[in-house]
Amino acid sequence: MSEIPGDMKFLKSHEWACLENDGLLRVGLSDHAQSQLGELVYVELPEIGVSVDAGGTLAVLESVKSASDIYAPVSGEVV
Repeated sequence: MSEIPGDMKFLKSHEWACLENDGLLRVGLSDHAQSQLGELVYVELPEIGVSVDAGGTLAVLESVKSASDIYAPVSGEVV
């Protein structure tokens, strides 16, 4: 089992958020969710400058097994 840094906050939908030293919020997907998806075949990311709402779709991941929406943990602008 990997060690989880204390500054990471997880959503029930397996996304995580971590406040970086530069004030930006980094978003990712839990190790468990990554392993469940398997090999990715397509990733749809938002354009830089797009505003996102908390809980709204931020990105789409397609794997050989399924497609999954990645949800924004907070509202903000993609940089």
